[in-house]
Amino acid sequence: MSETKKVNQSGVAGVTKKRSYEPKMRGTNDLSEKRKNIRIQNDSKVNANDASTDTQEFEISKSRAKRSKGPRKFNKKPAKPVSEFEERLLDIARVTTVVKGGRRFSFSAFVIVGNKKGKVGFGHGKANEVPEAIKKAVRDAQNHLITVPIINRSTVPHDSDGKYLSSKVLLKPAPKGKGIIASGTIRAVTELAGYTDIVSKSYGSRSKMNTAKATFRALEKMRTAEEIAALRDVNVEALNSKVAK
Repeated sequence: MSETKKVNQSGVAGVTKKRSYEPKMRGTNDLSEKRKNIRIQNDSKVNANDASTDTQEFEISKSRAKRSKGPRKFNKKPAKPVSEFEERLLDIARVTTVVKGGRRFSFSAFVIVGNKKGKVGFGHGKANEVPEAIKKAVRDAQNHLITVPIINRSTVPHDSDGKYLSSKVLLKPAPKGKGIIASGTIRAVTELAGYTDIVSKSYGSRSKMNTAKATFRALEKMRTAEEIAALRDVNVEALNSKVAK
């Protein structure tokens, strides 16, 4: 406001105030109110969205808590059924087949399986990959199981020998605590069959496959006293007395 001095009729100077002109824009108040309302609405929408997201997250966490009652399972594969048979890889070799187009290589596996309770088997498998060859050999061994007698839960009932090609194997009973006295191939067969005390001797070829088959032939000849008595149509006591004499 600017001040100016004016002289009255009485000669006394007085002070008058000049009004400053400030132009006002039409509708400015309305615009500001509208903007305020829009801001308020936007804030309320944002708050509502935040509240809805919070509730959704709470519901999701609640549902997860309900689901996860036990330990988490990260797409675990179902456990394979445990087999009663133990497997032992006897030998694996790479073999070659000559064809018109050249040579084809594959793998040959020999496996022994047994439950250490009187059942044992020998199998052979052939495939382009080692694991597949072993699987085939195990399947073949399980399809060719034999049952053998075990006396006193430790040894064979009597002496027995077996021959395959140029390999020959002799098996003898042994007292408890003697252990298995045998080569690697014969030991694998007798251990998986369930014997803990046995004496063996091998002659001729030392081929693992031939020795294993000769051992199986010796085990197939094993008979208990009851089976021999039934074949001879006599009592077990009479048979034992004859053996003692």
